Amino acid sequence: MSSNQGIFRKLFTDTAVYGLGSIVPRIFNFFLVPLHTRVFGPEAYGRITDAYGWIAILNVVFLFGMETAYLRYSTKSGGDEKKSFQTAQTVVTLVSLVMLMLLYAFYFSDVISIRKEEQNLFLYASVTLLTDAVCAIPFVRLRLQNKSRIFAGLKIANIGLLVVFNLWFLSGAGATPELVFQANMLANFLFLIYFLPVLISWRPRFDRVLAEPMLRYSFPVMLTGLAGMTNEMFSRISIDNWLPADFYPGRSPAYVQGIFGACYKFAIFMSLIVQAFRMAAEPFFFSKAEDKNSPELFAAVNHYFTVVATFFMMAVCFNLNWLKYLTDEKYWEGLGIVPWLLLGYLWLGIYYNLTVWFKITDRTYYGTIITMGGALLTVLLNFILIPVFGIMGSAVVTFISYFLMAVMCYFIGKKFYPIPYHVFRGLITVFTGFGVVFLFNYFQTGSVVADALRGFGATLAAAFVLWLVEKDSFRARFSA
Repeated sequence: MSSNQGIFRKLFTDTAVYGLGSIVPRIFNFFLVPLHTRVFGPEAYGRITDAYGWIAILNVVFLFGMETAYLRYSTKSGGDEKKSFQTAQTVVTLVSLVMLMLLYAFYFSDVISIRKEEQNLFLYASVTLLTDAVCAIPFVRLRLQNKSRIFAGLKIANIGLLVVFNLWFLSGAGATPELVFQANMLANFLFLIYFLPVLISWRPRFDRVLAEPMLRYSFPVMLTGLAGMTNEMFSRISIDNWLPADFYPGRSPAYVQGIFGACYKFAIFMSLIVQAFRMAAEPFFFSKAEDKNSPELFAAVNHYFTVVATFFMMAVCFNLNWLKYLTDEKYWEGLGIVPWLLLGYLWLGIYYNLTVWFKITDRTYYGTIITMGGALLTVLLNFILIPVFGIMGSAVVTFISYFLMAVMCYFIGKKFYPIPYHVFRGLITVFTGFGVVFLFNYFQTGSVVADALRGFGATLAAAFVLWLVEKDSFRARFSA
């Protein structure tokens, strides 16, 4: 086996294992949607969507970019993994505690308003945020130590507990949204239990010689993550405020927000592919940074990701007519947004691949500029398009923002770290796949069984065509 074959097989294996740790839990989480959409009406589900949107944004601030900084300074030539861990854990813990104190100050001063029947929601959410933060760097250490199976096992066990708690808490009458957050908090205690020896042995350490460059590196990463999370979450928390009250007759903005949040869940299938690949690819990119053949490797990796992600986009859209039964019927009217969301997340995955140049050249501030530009565009276009096109406008904004971020990253990266990406081939693959999806949607039979069979058939056909086009390249890279 050639060295390149071994490299790609290792990356593929790591992606598969991290996929179990990322995809399986999030699929299980997705299967909570049928429970939540049947227990809660769209307005109550909209409040859950809104709260989780803010939690996701705050989580980025709590971590302060230290996950990537720890990876970078642990793998850097002459780096000290133990010192990097201690510094990263110290920064994350301090930032988290300061942020929690600020949040509680806002809460007690009534800047943050909570419904009377959901007063415990804030407590459960804040404990969950703190738990996620203090366990984040230990989780990165597992990735760094190639303990992908332990990583996956913890994530799967956590979601198992989350499902059990949700089924238990929501089985009775009078269930409220705060019970969903209580279940999340209790399930996350598993992470604290597992990492307890690490957390007990950890001592706050602020080595100024190491901390200063790590903070300079992590701050732009944090801003990038914050802007990226704004791209991902802003539409979910803005519809309630920016959608005209009479846009959908008989539907309040809060009601429509709940529908949007439920249908957005179908984008999880692409988000999972992106997340699993990113988990494996980040350490891979850093480890190959000084390899003279790395530009060609990075280009090939991006191409394979594009092909696989395009297939998954098509597969989900082809089978949406039976996948929709995972939600309650009152949420189906928003399913038209799903193809655009999947396309958007596909371009987000491509963007993550393209960011390799500024991460390994320590020019992370370019990532901040690009992602903040995308965030500003997301806010502006949502403000313009939601009142005109409703939730469809917001879904299209997701695609536009991530696509333009990828374009900007590609052209700027050519100046500092040229990588021979297969640009034309990738564009043809993605947009041909998206065009086929729209043609497929024009020919629906109205029969659930017939549409399901057509969906499976179209999925197999897409896999076959992509294999015919790419088989020689795949075999060259992955065969022994």
